Amino acid sequence: GDKKLFGNGVRMEAAASVQDDAKPFNVERVSTTPIQGQATGTSGLRKRVKIFEQAPFLHNWIQSLFNTLDDMGQLKGSTLVVGGDGRYWNDEATQLIVRLAAANGVSKLLLGVNGIISTPAISAIIRGRKITGGIILTASHNPGGPDADFGIKFNASNGGPAPEKLTDSILKHTLNITHYNIAEIPTLSLAVAGKQYKWGDAFSVEVIDGVQEYLDLLSRQVFDFLAIRTFLTTHAAQFKIRLDAMHGVTGPYLQRIFHEELGLPQESLLRANPLPDFGGGHPDPNLTYAKTLVDELSTGNYQFGAAFDGDGDRNMILGSRFFVNPSDSLAIIADHAVAVIPYFRDGLNAIARSMPTGAALDRVAAAKGIKLYEVPTGWKYFGNIMDHFGRNVICGEESFGTGSDHIREKDGIWAVLSWLSILAYHNKDRKAGEPLVGVEDVARAHWKKYGRHFFSRYDYEEVSSEGAQAMMANSRLGVNPQMYTRFVSSSRTPNTSRP
Repeated sequence: GDKKLFGNGVRMEAAASVQDDAKPFNVERVSTTPIQGQATGTSGLRKRVKIFEQAPFLHNWIQSLFNTLDDMGQLKGSTLVVGGDGRYWNDEATQLIVRLAAANGVSKLLLGVNGIISTPAISAIIRGRKITGGIILTASHNPGGPDADFGIKFNASNGGPAPEKLTDSILKHTLNITHYNIAEIPTLSLAVAGKQYKWGDAFSVEVIDGVQEYLDLLSRQVFDFLAIRTFLTTHAAQFKIRLDAMHGVTGPYLQRIFHEELGLPQESLLRANPLPDFGGGHPDPNLTYAKTLVDELSTGNYQFGAAFDGDGDRNMILGSRFFVNPSDSLAIIADHAVAVIPYFRDGLNAIARSMPTGAALDRVAAAKGIKLYEVPTGWKYFGNIMDHFGRNVICGEESFGTGSDHIREKDGIWAVLSWLSILAYHNKDRKAGEPLVGVEDVARAHWKKYGRHFFSRYDYEEVSSEGAQAMMANSRLGVNPQMYTRFVSSSRTPNTSRP
């Protein structure tokens, strides 16, 4: 059923609302054995819900994470944020993590209302509060429900996905685990932001509003909300918008940011209530699974549309009867960033794309003299570049992910606010009722200036890892390395660098 969330009118308790169980909790040391298949990929560990439900699958992985943090001297006295996209089994996993964290020396957990926080917001909270890291419960754009997928990943103290050194250590511990520690703690109510639970000085839990800190970052440090709101309200009659949360975690964020802060009417928000099974849909923002939105933008009645995936880090941008592919979207945002987004007013230090992403970004980098990086698939590789430069870096990938160094995750809402900033800039001198520069106009102007790069993505779903790896191994057997080297050398632009 629908979750009672922290959208319009967050329910808060006074700071004094603290439940303090002064007596220590009991900790049980439970024997266990290694479970195969717990390797963490580029986007965490994803399996069927039915696998996660089988104890001690999650117990072993979380204990292995804590063992890794202990090896690094980061466990005892640590503060971690925990949140998920609200998919099926999110509640049970959150409560289990509380018990495992308490038993292993974590000092404090920050939990989202009803255990829900978007992936970009978790990154913002880690960085803003300067805490140890965060545990994210999501399988991203994969379907949810008892017969679908669940996932988990750890973000480090920089707010980004765990580096390979850390995930390799987690895997090593999963293969050698002999026990896990778990505390006797009752199920906690996470319904109200501000609620706190304490067990003396040993351990505490705070329920937080997962939207506010993320909203503060975007509105106070990154974007000109006044310019965006002025554009949207001035041209409300002729510039109609549809934003589709696809029953994922972004629903409450759309409510607070676009409705309450930027003045969009409530009817601009589609499927904005998070559901454990995403309403039976597939929360992947593309032309196939966001068909409801695509159909509405195809009528010509709406001038801007966007869709978001389950955990809020991916996006799709649409204009009236017009689709912006992710490679073009990245290049257009990078081209406009300094002029339209206050965060970048001092210029861009670098821009980056994943290897499979189209080369539209390369042309922007060459024309503007900006350092360009190409990285393997996986957002953590962008994190290396962001951490190196510290500020003013924009990154993106062909899988509908775009973002910047304001956090260390791709960020769907950031991409939409970037596009609205671009449109506000191009229409700043237009009066109500005058013809507007639209999404298609911006894209065609970009093609005219830089040339058009054609790009297609094909998704192969429900494919086993073993089968995919075998296919790639066979394909490599047929590749002539010398021919590949000559092709790459002749096609790469001179300013492309590798980190």
